[in-house]
Amino acid sequence: MLRIAVPNKGILSAPATAMLREAGYQQRPDDHELVCRDPDNDVEFLYLRPRDIATYVGSGDLDLGITGRDLLIDAGSPAEEVLDLGFGGATFRFAARPETVAGIEELVGRRIATAYPGVVTKHLAERGVTADVIRLDGAVENAVRLGVADVIADVVSTGATLRQAGLTPVGEPILESSAILIRRAAAPADGTVAQLVRRLQGVLVARRYVMLAYDVHADRLDAACALTPGIEGPTISPLHREGWVAVQAMVARAEVHKTMDELYDLGARAILVTDIHACRL
Repeated sequence: MLRIAVPNKGILSAPATAMLREAGYQQRPDDHELVCRDPDNDVEFLYLRPRDIATYVGSGDLDLGITGRDLLIDAGSPAEEVLDLGFGGATFRFAARPETVAGIEELVGRRIATAYPGVVTKHLAERGVTADVIRLDGAVENAVRLGVADVIADVVSTGATLRQAGLTPVGEPILESSAILIRRAAAPADGTVAQLVRRLQGVLVARRYVMLAYDVHADRLDAACALTPGIEGPTISPLHREGWVAVQAMVARAEVHKTMDELYDLGARAILVTDIHACRL
């Protein structure tokens, strides 16, 4: 039986379980349950503290896990990324008072407070910068004001929290993180693992694309197909109406309204959009 770790709480928990459900896997009916077995798919899900998942997977005690890229790097565990799951995005940056630190080269010898010492230490080492990394749990924005550190390294979204603390971002982002599927480094991918990866990839495609159907005159078919090339080409069927054809193609969800407008201007009619709930490419 395949054993998979899923975040028990935090911002990754609900999206992870929702994605697994969309992929056809049974999930716990109650958030307080820590184990859920899916006998139909021969899988057991264990709901763990997000920071611990990389450790369990890297040790080989669990086959796969869903966690953040930041947490995988921070753990320093012998696990590897298999698939980016497209949610839980976060940007990590250094921040300091603008009058004290202006660039990464000025971090040498500084005290850097962070809740992710593994991420920061790896980033500094790759750039040949030696600094004193101080681990703090939770929010670190006040570390400079309280005299604990000269610089912080934390998740930055709008930057409003930094500005309130009198800090500004320093240098380029340390890391762009998101939720990922991980497994033990160099572990063999058997049929069950490959099946889960295909299903999750199918969910990702279904979320990014929709099915677009429309009718168009045959004289304008080539121009219409140029707007909707699909994944492997559009599906074209003759209509009872002479000189017209029906076309179906997958198009990017983010661009569907623009594509519909362009098709309408081209002369296409009966333009319909349908959600894709699952697929295999």
